[in-house]
Amino acid sequence: MTETSDASEILAALRRIADALERQSPPPVAALSLDGADAFIWHPDPDRLTPVPVVNRVDFDLLRGIDRVRDILLDNTRRFAAGFPANNALLWGARGMGKSSLVKAVHAEINSERPGALALVEINREDIPTLPRLLHVLRGQTRRSVLYCDDLSFDHDDTTYKSLKAVLEGGLEGRPENVIFYATSNRRHLMPRDMIENERSNAINPAEAVEEKISLSDRFGLWLGFHTCSQDDYLAMIAGYRERYGLAGDDEQIRADALEWSVTRGARSGRVAWQFIQDLAGRMGRTLD
Repeated sequence: MTETSDASEILAALRRIADALERQSPPPVAALSLDGADAFIWHPDPDRLTPVPVVNRVDFDLLRGIDRVRDILLDNTRRFAAGFPANNALLWGARGMGKSSLVKAVHAEINSERPGALALVEINREDIPTLPRLLHVLRGQTRRSVLYCDDLSFDHDDTTYKSLKAVLEGGLEGRPENVIFYATSNRRHLMPRDMIENERSNAINPAEAVEEKISLSDRFGLWLGFHTCSQDDYLAMIAGYRERYGLAGDDEQIRADALEWSVTRGARSGRVAWQFIQDLAGRMGRTLD
């Protein structure tokens, strides 16, 4: 066999190997963009922004019993959308009182005032370690974004909060000017009380140890507290839903049913009110369009 034929066979073999490797390699990642939708979900590995055509949300004017925090978050977001300084916000407190609903409703309200002004980008709690990559993507966009994490909290031995602290304010780059970060949590300091107390009891310098743990919440300029609603607020929520969806009926009987519903759930909240309305509409044979 001649040297020329040997070289030809080697070249052919290399081409077959190259073709096989190319078939096995993942497809190229499309350029990430905030065009085509107003809401997206961040998915890492491979990094992508999945559009959400229809956001699961409650209309802004149906949010009852949280008037003060509602207006504060709306004003903060409105300033951000207009290009003025605004703060990261931590919405904390009682379950079912509309923390995540408020974020989505405020986003929709701003876009109704200024169509396309804001993109809402949701990042899941478990994907927080990839937040720097997401911020790098959003930094290169011309559109302003509300970056949103629902039910953000940290447990024992979870050091993810340290990277989040640096990304929000303390890092070299910091938060991009076109991004604001909103998070919801049942915990005011994003960590369980026993975790903080454990640090205080075991550390050589308790004050410094606790400060390290709770300083993440300080990165949020706005702390908006949500508390269990009163009976009047609960009934006002139900009345608002009934008016919106045309659920007529005996007011006194529906009131009694609503109160019984809250007693069986052991709570009064926006979520409980909405669950009652779904039950009421179902019993009436009505849809909630």
